[in-house]
Amino acid sequence: MSQSDIRNHALWLLGSREHSTYEMRQKLSRKGFEEDSITQVIEELTSLNYLSDQRFAEAFCRSKSAKPLGKQRILNELKQKGISEEQAKQALSSLDVDWFELALNLKQRKFGDAVERDYQKKSKQMRYLLYRGFGYDEVRYAIEEDCTEQD
Repeated sequence: MSQSDIRNHALWLLGSREHSTYEMRQKLSRKGFEEDSITQVIEELTSLNYLSDQRFAEAFCRSKSAKPLGKQRILNELKQKGISEEQAKQALSSLDVDWFELALNLKQRKFGDAVERDYQKKSKQMRYLLYRGFGYDEVRYAIEEDCTEQD
């Protein structure tokens, strides 16, 4: 397969959404292209600014915070996509998101406005928010803020 086949496939992939360099390399390798040719195409796309890990990280953070997911979960998923921790933290800091309010809104949407006095139900809510990647302080805020609003 020629270099132009690899480039065309990479551009086709980039036409649908942003990809990280690691992701692009994986997808092109699975397609059966040669590693040397893949490296050349990736370098070319990066120099043309068609492929950018930073731009991918920022777009990924925006879409995942809208789900909503917490900072820790987004960081972990970015690492799995081959993004460095520094780039991931920079992309997260570029977001204008109140993580505490995001956790509170998710808690209210998932479990309603009712205040849970039962320990097991409250801990279930906390586990859910922690699983979604919110920090302990954000989870505690979501649970306690809901309680203070209802009292």
